[in-house]
Amino acid sequence: MSEYQPLSTAADLAALDADECLDGYRAGWDDATAPGSDKSKSYWHGWRNAQIDKGRLPPDEASAMFAREVVSEQRRTKMH
Repeated sequence: MSEYQPLSTAADLAALDADECLDGYRAGWDDATAPGSDKSKSYWHGWRNAQIDKGRLPPDEASAMFAREVVSEQRRTKMH
């Protein structure tokens, strides 16, 4: 189990390092093992999303709620 908790808001996402998220996503897509405490939350978030996208991890309530929050925030931003 990871030391990190899934993101819950768009603000949480904005606080992460985009390059580390991408590195983690690439690793997760390539089926790298779950990152440990030697990796950042940004990396872990990217890895987790790739594993969910590939179907290696089942989508859970946290990922569904987070996705809804981010999409909602993007829609609000586009409207203004």
